[in-house]
Formats: sequence, structure tokens, C-alpha cells
Amino acid sequence: MSRESKKELLVAIDIGTTKVVAVVAEALDEPGKFDVIGTGQAPTGGGIRNGIVVNIDTTVKAIQKALEEAELMADCRIREAIVGISGAHIQSINSTGMVAIRDKEVSAYDVERVIDTARSIQYSNDLRILHVLRQQYIIDRQQGIEEPIGMSGVRLDVKVHIILSEETACQNILKCVRRCGLEPRDLTLNALAGSSICLTSDEKRQGVLYIDMGSGTTDIAFYKDGYIKYSKVYEEGGHRITNDLSQVLYIPVPEAEDLKIEKGIAKRDLVGPQDQVELSPFGEEDRQPRIIEHGIIGDIIYSRLEVIFVEILQDLEQDGLSPNSVVITGGSANLTGINLVAEDIFGKPVRTGRPLYHGSLSDIVCRPEYTTVMGLLLQSRNNRDVVNGSRGQNLLSKIRDFFWRTTP
Repeated sequence: MSRESKKELLVAIDIGTTKVVAVVAEALDEPGKFDVIGTGQAPTGGGIRNGIVVNIDTTVKAIQKALEEAELMADCRIREAIVGISGAHIQSINSTGMVAIRDKEVSAYDVERVIDTARSIQYSNDLRILHVLRQQYIIDRQQGIEEPIGMSGVRLDVKVHIILSEETACQNILKCVRRCGLEPRDLTLNALAGSSICLTSDEKRQGVLYIDMGSGTTDIAFYKDGYIKYSKVYEEGGHRITNDLSQVLYIPVPEAEDLKIEKGIAKRDLVGPQDQVELSPFGEEDRQPRIIEHGIIGDIIYSRLEVIFVEILQDLEQDGLSPNSVVITGGSANLTGINLVAEDIFGKPVRTGRPLYHGSLSDIVCRPEYTTVMGLLLQSRNNRDVVNGSRGQNLLSKIRDFFWRTTP
């Protein structure tokens, strides 16, 4: 008897530049809770580049292999999933809306109207609105209101954060998933998913910069006063570090990747001046292996991280934003000393972000590289709670949660 007949299943797929990760969980009775029962992953084989599908067949094969592993481990059949999306094509903008309050008391209809006005922005025909995220409501200049229904006033304003994506990028991701025999329930920005399971409520109130550094992209989200204020995707990630090592040290890319994982350090002073690393010979096959200072690797990696972090800092400063702390997650967060580099650049305390999860298989899925897919699971669970609890839920809450979701 398969598990799928016993409890409701949640499935999340993170389609990254170097690998696809799939995780299966059972929805628990407690709202927002789930228990992981299976995982699977497979290399993309070049089917994804910087978050964009460049080879559908290769990407489909990678997704299928990851799903097969997850199904085997979870002893179930997967039919639908929530899917993450990233890429430099992602755009974001803060918008506002305003309506006159009918009958001098805020109703659910007023809330629906003000959100509609906020999302009525001009954007290119080749884009789609991925998310409309409520920041705060304002009633007659009274700011910071979270639940306005029933409150008295004349004017209702709302501030929202809108995230857009290229339509073709979305459709290609969805096409790959559907060709695997799955129905994509939702398409969610990776940074939103990861930050939902990685950041604490206190961090979001105080002001936190979330950085998810994957292989092909670096996704960021800035939170302050409990809501998102800024988001962006950069077309640089851990693979750029690998390329730097390959080019500077004259070694093949696969060797550079192994070198980054096994001997990678983000600062020279993390190793002794006498520490050395052996590299493959350059040129003729009969040449001897080369020996270099370990600190040179730190110099190369520091230089690339500095470029990435400085660009992020400059973008934040341009919008007048300053974090109280920084959280770094994603596969590159495992790089020794990366937090020290971030502290040098941002001048704020930095911690490594991991999924805030304490259930089954936590020893596997509570690593930085699983933050996005675990966040997608949490998003899927929350969306199910909205659907299952809609009868007893006020309309405002349903409207609010609806705009966290996307219709593929």
C-alpha cells in the first residue's frame, strides 16, 4: 500500500543550473507542518543555464531522474508539484494602490479593489506577474495595518511588491515539468520560497538581507518591518568562481569544481603561509604535478565574491536600504570563509542559512543547498492550508494568500 493513499503528499522541485532536486513530504495535521519522506537529485547536464532552460530534452531527463529517486525513497507516485524559478529575467517593483472606502468601513470588497489598483502597472507583453506581495495597508495616513477589514476610515491605501518573469522562461519550465507527467500546481520565485523557511520573524522585522548563491545565479531578498521591500536575481553564482579558478590556474573546469569543493577558501588568511595544493600538470602528459600556495585559491575566490557582494550592496544603497544582518544560503554557502567576506563588504553580522525544519531526514535536507526546495515545500503546505481551510477563513486572508500563489 503506497503512502499516497494514506496522507496528502507535497512535492517540490528545484531546477537549478547544475542539478535538479526533488523532495516529497507528507502533510501533517498541524497547519504549516510536513514531514519529508523522500528526496532525489540529478545533474542537469547543461540543460539549464543561469536559471533558463536551454535544452528541454536534457532538462526533462534530469527532472525525471530526480523524481524517480524521490518516488523510490518515498514509496509513492508523484502526480503534481510546486516548482521554483529564478534567472536574471526576473524583475521586481514596489507599487501602491488607493481607493475610497465605501460606507466608511473597510470591507473585503475594498481590499480586493485596492489590491487590483496596486497591481495595475504597465509592463511588457512578454512578461507575466509572478507574485503580488502585500507589504502594508494605510487607512487615512495610519500606516502599518495588516488586517484592515472592519476598520473605519475614508481612504484605503496598500503598498505591494510585484515580481515579474519572462513569459517564455515560465512556459519552458512548466513544459519540462508537464513532459514528465506532472501537473505544476504553482510557480514560485526561489528567493521567496527559501526566505520563507530560512529567516526568522525577528530578522524580517529588524531588516535582513537574504542571499541565495547557487551555481548559476545569486538571488536576494531584503526584508524590513516584517515584509519584503526588494528582490533581484544576479547572473553570477558559484559556477563563476569555478571558471575563475579554471582560467587563473590553467586547469580543466571539472578539476576546478573539485578544487573549489575540497580546498576552496574565501580568504587567504584561513590557511597557513606554508600550506600548499597540488594541481594537475599543464601541457605534456609526462610533466610533474604543479604545487601552488593554498592562499592563492583564497585570493581568487575572494576577488569574485567581492565583485558579487559589492554589486548587491550598491544596489541596496541606491534604494536607500541597509540590512541589520545578512543570511547566506545555497550551495555556495558551504564555501569556507564566505561569511567572513560578506562581513567585510556589508559590515553586518552574517550567518549561514539553513531550512528551519526538525522532522524526518533533517540530517539531509537541513543543509544550505536544500533551502530553496524546502521553502517550496513550505509554500505548498501553506497553499493547501488556504484551500482546505477556506470555509472558515475570512475573505481578506484568502485574498492575501492568493497573491502569494501563481497560476501556471
